[in-house]
Formats: sequence, C-alpha cells, structure tokens
Amino acid sequence: MTKARIAILASGSGSNAEALMTHFATGPGSEVAEVAWVCTNRQAAGVRARAQALGVAESHLPKAAIAEGALLRELQARDIGWVALAGFLLKVPADVCAAFEHRMVNIHPALLPKHGGLGMYGMHVHRAVHEAKDARSGTTIHWVNEAYDEGDILFQGEVALQPEDTPEDIAAKVLELEHRHYPVVLEGLIRMAQGTDVRDNTHLKSHS
Repeated sequence: MTKARIAILASGSGSNAEALMTHFATGPGSEVAEVAWVCTNRQAAGVRARAQALGVAESHLPKAAIAEGALLRELQARDIGWVALAGFLLKVPADVCAAFEHRMVNIHPALLPKHGGLGMYGMHVHRAVHEAKDARSGTTIHWVNEAYDEGDILFQGEVALQPEDTPEDIAAKVLELEHRHYPVVLEGLIRMAQGTDVRDNTHLKSHS
C-alpha cells in the first residue's frame, strides 16, 4: 500500500508538528503515512528547525504568496494527500479548502465551539478559558473549512481544571492532550480513508 503523504502547516514553535512528524516516522503511523513537507508563513518559525532535525522538507511561504495560490501549487507539486494544521495562524485559502475537503484537519486548544474564531489561538485561548472560570478545557480536532474553527468536529479530548490553575497551567494540560491525541486521530482518519469514504467517519467524535 502506498503511504499517504502529509503536509503540516504551522506558524510557531511546532511542538504539535514535531509530535506528528515523530509519530509518522517511527510510530505505528509509519505504516500508512509519512510527513513529506512542513510549510510555515513565518520565516523565523521554530517549526523549521524541528523539521530539519527530523529530516523533513520544509519551506517558508509568505502570506501574500499563499493568498496568490502558491500553497496549493506546492501541495500539488509535492503529491500531498493530507494536510494537518498545527498552530497555523492564517486562514486557509478557499482553493486549498476545496482541493483537500475531508483531507485537511486542524487542532484547536479548547473545546469548540467555545473559545474559537478569529484571534483565538495559543495563550489567548487559555486566558479566555481562565477568565470564563471553565471547569474543563481540552482540545478539538476538526475538519478545516473556510471559516476559523467551524469545520465539523472529529474528536474532543477533555481535562479537568482546578480553580487555582493559571492560564499557563491550562496550556500545559491541554498541550499534553494535543500531543497524545492528534497523531493517533490523524492516523485513524487516514487508515479509514484507505478503505472507506472519510465523509462517513462522523463517529470519530468523542470525549476522553
């Protein structure tokens, strides 16, 4: 069976990207897929060094080039089958959303639909959770569409919060969930897609 080729889009340090790269290089996911390319819109993003250290091809594409179609051209030229967003801060262009419908996923550091949308990323999310005095937070993995954080939810993992938890504490708890679940959920989607229509996989939605 030909391995699926995954591209990761990231804007920051890339710890989730590294978890994905490692899982599909040495973990059980290596049977079905490989991370073939990491793309960032920020030239100095830390994810580039992580990719280089793991021997994964990486590139920087400026925001303007992405908006003008460079991202889709690169994905097609590299024969990419799946796209995983890992802290990618730009809205994905409509042409990419259309080309990778039900083959592009994102991970969000909260329990959508709460604390999502434009500007809700990283510590902005965890501060909002803290200010709302939520008893639980977690991570959401969802299909990507043209709206921020509005694609159908595939999986949610939850963690209990304590009244004394700071935004930094919340961030650490959620990050552990992200690293644990994102690679496994993506692997599961790819495995099912190799034998079934991924649009029927709504039963992936769950809590843990």
